[in-house]
Amino acid sequence: MLASLNQRIRDSVTPEQITAFRRDGAVCLRQLLSPEEVELLKSGIDFNIAHPSPRGAVASKADDPGSFFQDFCNWQEIDAYKRFIFESPVGTAAGMLMGSQTARLYHDHLLVKEPNTRQRTPWHQDQPYYNVDGRQNVSMWISVDPVARASTLEFVAGSHLGPWLMPRSFKENQTKWFPEGTLADLPDIEAARQDYPIIGWEIEPGDVVCFHMLTLHGAGGVAEDRRRRVFSVRFLGDDMRHTPRQWKTSPEFPGLKERLAEGAPMDDPLFPVLWTQPT
Repeated sequence: MLASLNQRIRDSVTPEQITAFRRDGAVCLRQLLSPEEVELLKSGIDFNIAHPSPRGAVASKADDPGSFFQDFCNWQEIDAYKRFIFESPVGTAAGMLMGSQTARLYHDHLLVKEPNTRQRTPWHQDQPYYNVDGRQNVSMWISVDPVARASTLEFVAGSHLGPWLMPRSFKENQTKWFPEGTLADLPDIEAARQDYPIIGWEIEPGDVVCFHMLTLHGAGGVAEDRRRRVFSVRFLGDDMRHTPRQWKTSPEFPGLKERLAEGAPMDDPLFPVLWTQPT
């Protein structure tokens, strides 16, 4: 079993993929996950949908014929999530893509678009919403359902090199994180798609989309005959540091500011190390 897992990692996380990740800020690792790992994750997702945490919320508008549901930070409560994160190759792949000596879990994020959901995931960067700074990071976007190209997560290649752009709330388009005017506003990418190097992939279960937390990304809705159950898991590398904000981060980590100094490595039980570079 270990030999099979290592072979999958070698086949998926190639030197060419590592180069592409660092150049473009996003890659698709084809069939990194086994069917058994996909089924384990699917069981966790379905349990999470049936038993949402207090952090769970519907992100689509009331007049949307579908539903876009999100939840955060459930790996400690949902055993299938915990087993998937610790037993699958995602931590190893994260460390290799980041070029880090370690891969530390940051958090998990469930994103479910039910059939006929029209709500787009607006173009945005993730890192401005977070309480961390640094360059060595990666988010993995893992769908347990096939995803058409029109509904997949898309990226502006190279945008992870900066600058930071103003994060806004998805529904109200309001600034809730950085004070208005402190960061440049996001351009209207959707209105001028031809002007941007947009990349994305049709997805089959087992594929893992990986992207830097500063890479601009967004996604369309789903067709009436499609469902899109996605588990996103985020990782931190060696240079990532705690950066408390004066406002509510997404997600929140209650009590962390009292335990972890500003500028400190993210060395806390909430963020276990999943992989260390073999010596």
